[in-house]
Amino acid sequence: MRLCLSATIAAISACLSAPVSAQENVDKLKAPYRRPNAIPFPEAAPYSPQMATLGKMLFFDPRLSGKQNISCASCHNPSFGFEVPLPGAIGAANTPLPRKAPTVLNAAWTPIFFWDGRAPSLEIQAQGPITADLEMDGKFPEIVARLNEIPEYKARFAQLFPGRGVSQDSLLTAIATYERTIVSGWAPFDRWVEGDERAISEEAKRGFALFNGKAACATCHSGWNFTDNRFHDIGVPTKDIGRAKFDADDPKARYAFKTPGLRNLTYRAPFGHGGQFPDLDAILAFYETGGVERPSKSPLIRKLNLTPTERQDLLAFLRSLTAEKTETALPNLPN
Repeated sequence: MRLCLSATIAAISACLSAPVSAQENVDKLKAPYRRPNAIPFPEAAPYSPQMATLGKMLFFDPRLSGKQNISCASCHNPSFGFEVPLPGAIGAANTPLPRKAPTVLNAAWTPIFFWDGRAPSLEIQAQGPITADLEMDGKFPEIVARLNEIPEYKARFAQLFPGRGVSQDSLLTAIATYERTIVSGWAPFDRWVEGDERAISEEAKRGFALFNGKAACATCHSGWNFTDNRFHDIGVPTKDIGRAKFDADDPKARYAFKTPGLRNLTYRAPFGHGGQFPDLDAILAFYETGGVERPSKSPLIRKLNLTPTERQDLLAFLRSLTAEKTETALPNLPN
């Protein structure tokens, strides 16, 4: 028995001390980026196709705005990764807004909303732009009255919200339910994570290693949606104090903005909270400078010393995060 036990211990020790293969290391790096199998919905607002359909109609309906000339989709356009290709979104009065509209892609996995995190739920997030005078400039009593005059809307709300019908809360619940279904499609990167070695180029694979290693992008852009959902001052020149407006006691909140997810980047330029960077090349060039030095700047931000080849590899990886098929059918709005 002693000899057998000694032999077993020796075998285990040899196994534990054996070098880990390069493929095993890559597989460990891939694991946190694997797509989830289901969309999370809150208990208070469970998914139903009927609710999501109603929410989609409302998301695209300009009758939710004060002048009935702008909808949620005006700033969150499916053709542009549920953003718009402008440094600042355009409000109902045709006025440019100071910040770029953040995407609603994969919002079901987001715990806090807006660049500065002022909304703790999708329902509250949806309320903000609808009522903001510079954005949609809507008034809920007027919106509710308007929708109640539309037979199909009135019937759908009555069916889905018995005893409540059309109301501010039911309207926001429906919109939030639809927004939770807005999920980025399968990208070449996802197929590679699942084992298809031909799904992405060798350049993109090297870029993935850089993303998790030398470039240290994964420190903030983590998880399957490539965001830690936290706030960082990355050193962008700006007068916008960002998160500090709502978290004044934290010195690191000044000029800090929420880490954006990186899915479907190909459609989402320009980048940055104010659309400061016209393309991916520009934002990589910014990171290579290290940003503006100031007390609030995140210690995670440092100059990147990438070679031209490394920069191209990193770009190849980032482009592999865009879904191969992105189509959103427009709803038929009731009259």
